[in-house]
Amino acid sequence: MSSVALYSYFRSSSSFRVRIALNLKDIEYEIKPIHLLKDGGQQKKDNYKKFNPMGEVPCLVHDGKYLAQSMAIIEYIDGNFPGHALFPAIPYDAALVRQICEIVNSGIQPIQNLKVLQKIEKDFGADQDTKNKWAHYWIQEGFVALEKILESLAGSYSYKNKLSAADCFVIPQVFNAKRFSVDMKQFPTIQRIFDSCMNVPAFERAAPENQPDFEK
Repeated sequence: MSSVALYSYFRSSSSFRVRIALNLKDIEYEIKPIHLLKDGGQQKKDNYKKFNPMGEVPCLVHDGKYLAQSMAIIEYIDGNFPGHALFPAIPYDAALVRQICEIVNSGIQPIQNLKVLQKIEKDFGADQDTKNKWAHYWIQEGFVALEKILESLAGSYSYKNKLSAADCFVIPQVFNAKRFSVDMKQFPTIQRIFDSCMNVPAFERAAPENQPDFEK
């Protein structure tokens, strides 16, 4: 039997994406917590950066092989494990799913993640209220575009009525949106998808509050 472990932080939306994907594929895995704030950030320690030089989570370990970056991990999982397909077989439809993933992965989350918020505090003196407003702005901007795309593509889930990698990215970003007080009433399609997905056990089990390293 293959061995799978995931270096993860409970609140990390990137880690959350991979936890969902692993659950959807029904893969057994061990969580190896990496606290992004304790000890100056455990992800910055040499013993972690030796196999993940970017010093970020998540990082997957499969049979002794390491792989970082959530999109790469999810594509690897989908290509190497049987079970629920995370990308459609039709190339154009698969590209549509990747488009949704990348709106979150490239266009929203990186601008509001912990590293950016810490940087604007350190270099520009941003207080907590300013950091919250910064994150709120970029999530709101991204969700305006995402809502328009999903209006014509979504069914119960982001891609029609089929759970896909798109949901692995959208749902954690909604958690971020709620954390930074984005009014989800503006985004009824995204909210509907969120409600549908959170009724699926794979998503519920992956949620931050259900992780071994959860902190209130």
